Amino acid sequence: MGRGRVELKRIENKINRQVTFAKRRNGLLKKAYELSVLCDAEVALIIFSNRGKLYEFCSSPSIIKTLERYHQCSYSALEASRPHFDTQNNYQEYLKLKGRVEALQKTQRNLLGEDLAQLNTKELEQIEHQLEISLKQIRSTKTQYMLDQLADLQLKEQNLLETNKALKQKLEDNMERVQFPQPWEEGAGHNNIPYIRLATHSEAAFYQPIGFNPTMQLGYNNAGGNEVDGVNQPHAIGGLMPGWFL
Repeated sequence: MGRGRVELKRIENKINRQVTFAKRRNGLLKKAYELSVLCDAEVALIIFSNRGKLYEFCSSPSIIKTLERYHQCSYSALEASRPHFDTQNNYQEYLKLKGRVEALQKTQRNLLGEDLAQLNTKELEQIEHQLEISLKQIRSTKTQYMLDQLADLQLKEQNLLETNKALKQKLEDNMERVQFPQPWEEGAGHNNIPYIRLATHSEAAFYQPIGFNPTMQLGYNNAGGNEVDGVNQPHAIGGLMPGWFL
């Protein structure tokens, strides 16, 4: 009596499932080996268990080369059938992009106040709302820009004030170094310029000394002299009495 046909479905019993996997895996690897030897075929087999364990077989020295050969054959077949597919796909993409461009151009015209006759009340309210949001953002950006400029100007002003203060202090220090002390001030050294008092114009005229006159005669001289009470008086010089007579 022959064995009945086994229904292909997942084995619920874990132990039976594991035993069946080991038997079928070994049989599959054996069949792959036999096929490569009997038919001189390049066979590569990769198996992952339900736990993620890898089992592999390759008739060639390197399974990587077999996979590269597989990729070359697969992409060549794909490239052969690709022109028609690419043309259709590109056309669909072109239609999508064209629709998006037309929609953006229409929205731009509406925001500029053009082509508004075909819009209903709801669409007009949406455009108005968008314009209000844009206006708020523009005002906020402008205010922030002005605040940044004001902060920069205040910083420049502070730097200029500090520089001006430093220059003023430096100028005062230099003036103190070059200023000479007055002779009448306390602490004036012996190297300072001596103080000489100059006579005024009136004092110079009054105290002008009389030069030596060799012709002036001392004693009594009646010639040109004035006699007062029997005594000859000396001549006056320049209308003034000589200093030695006083």
